[in-house]
This record gives sequence, structure tokens and C-alpha cells, in this order.
Amino acid sequence: METKIFKREQLDEAVSLLREGGLVAFPTETVYGLGALATRDDSVKKVYAAKGRPSDNPLIVTVADEAMMRPYAKEVPERAEKLIKHFWPGPLTILLLAKEGALPESVTGGLPTVAFRCPDDQLTHDLIAKLGYPIVGPSANTSTKPSPTTAQHVYHDLKGKIAGIVDGGETEVGLESTIVDLSVNPAVVLRPGKITPEEISQVLGEEVLINRGQVSDKDVPKAPGMKYRHYAPSAQVYVVDQAETFDKLDLDASCGVMATSDLLENLPVPEENKFNLGKNLTEADHNLFAGLRYFDDRPEIKSIYVEGFDQGEESLAYMNRLNKAAGGHHV
Repeated sequence: METKIFKREQLDEAVSLLREGGLVAFPTETVYGLGALATRDDSVKKVYAAKGRPSDNPLIVTVADEAMMRPYAKEVPERAEKLIKHFWPGPLTILLLAKEGALPESVTGGLPTVAFRCPDDQLTHDLIAKLGYPIVGPSANTSTKPSPTTAQHVYHDLKGKIAGIVDGGETEVGLESTIVDLSVNPAVVLRPGKITPEEISQVLGEEVLINRGQVSDKDVPKAPGMKYRHYAPSAQVYVVDQAETFDKLDLDASCGVMATSDLLENLPVPEENKFNLGKNLTEADHNLFAGLRYFDDRPEIKSIYVEGFDQGEESLAYMNRLNKAAGGHHV
């Protein structure tokens, strides 16, 4: 299969491929998603096959606006309307009770809930609006690998497996959206992202919990990223909790280092074995997946040491992704 790269002026061709049941990757402000018609079971199953993704892992339904979401939700409670008004379009995914029979089980994982997201990207808004139906939108990468933040990342992983990629340039945020579960009370953040639990709590005017538990092998996760190893390159990743620990590491030519610019400056490793995460946590959020992919293309790199952050809710998303990439390995 040829995988075509589409620019804005070729959007109609991408829409036609989706309408015919094909897979088309699309940009968002967070990471690139892998699109298929959410109402077609055969199309959705192609997503699992292309990604090599476990079929019990539910998918996010990506919509152009709230009106497109409503036919697929059992109800849209006032709490959801508040969050939609404040954060959509944007990096917030909202889990609601699904309207029975409205979506195939391949989307919901057989659960009574479904996650909805309206990304802040004009290209993707136009793509879905032209299509007239919601699309599923898991990250457009091989399952367990770092999420893609450029069209080139998607092409690297899925060339020959999907019909096309809408190229919107490099993503802005770099980490997947926050997922908040509104099917329970109080609301629970299932996956941290740029929008923090505190921000959600302020808009709702109520307490918001944070899920810190693990999903067992026999359970179906309520949202993506809760159960399986994620975001990981081939080399073993280690989280470096304290900046001073870098000076004590025995770093050789098989080691890669990902850290902020001040830390990297004086580390005794070759320049090609360094990846600059930026000056601060915000820039590190943006660059984390790109760094993991940089070293994943270097087979001589066997270990990757990555700077950790301890900045409360602001660093929840970064540390969530990094811990999953490292499989819990810290130094």
C-alpha cells in the first residue's frame, strides 16, 4: 500500500480515503492521531492491525464540535458542558456514558463508556467537518512506541500500512491529551496531560481525583495508556530523579542522555549522544517523544537516561509518559 502525504489543498482526497474505509493520520495540538470512521467496525479494526494494538484498548472518538458528539453519548451532563465550553477545542478528552448501539464495540472495548475529544487544529477540524462523521484518533504510531509529533514520525512507523497522512507540521504540545472520566462522581483524571486536575476542578467547582492505580491483565482499561507498556524505544529508559545523579553515572558510548540544556552542557558524553529537552518543563513536554525517537533510530544506544521533574501537577503528564517508557526504572 502506498502511503500518501497530504497538504491542506489535498484535504478532499484524504476525506475520500476515510469515507471509503481507509486509514489517514492527522495532526492535533498534542500528537498525531490515526483516523478511521468511528461508525465503521471494519475501518476501526484496521487501526488495531496497523498499530499492532491490543483490541481491548478502547479508542478516543475525535469530533469537529460538541454537536457531532451528541448522537453518540447517552447524555451530556452539565459537568461536561462546562468543560467543553472552557477547554474545547483543546487537549482535553472527556469520558461519558455511550449511547447503546451507536458505536461498534471495537471503539468502546465493550465498555458502556466512550471518550470524546475535539482537538485544537484547524486542518483536522476541516477534515472531520468535511467527512461529516467522527473518527477514532489513537496516536499514529506502532503500539508501545513513542507517540509521533511530526508527519515524518508517522511515516517512519506506518509507511505502507495506512492510506495517508495529513501533514500539519510539528505538534505544539507534544504529549497526549488529558483524559477525565465524567461517568463517575467525583470526576477522575485517567491520564494526565497539559490541562491539570486543578484546572478541571476550578471549572467544575468540585473535587477531581487522579487515578494512580494499575489495570490488571484481565481488566479492560477505560481509556488509552492505562494498561500496556507505552511510549518506549528499543533501548532501556531510566528516569534520573535528581540532577546531581547525572555526575555519578558511568556513561559510555552506548548511553544516551536526555536532559535540559543546563544539565547537558557539562556531561562527559559525545554530542550525538545528547538530546536537549529544552530550558524548562514546558519545553521538555514538547520534546520528550522526539528525544525517545531520536535514540530509537540509534541501534548502538542500549540505555537512555532521562531527566525527571518534580513540579507537582504541572509535571504529572511528563512523568506519566516517562515512567511508562522506563517501565518504572529509576536511578
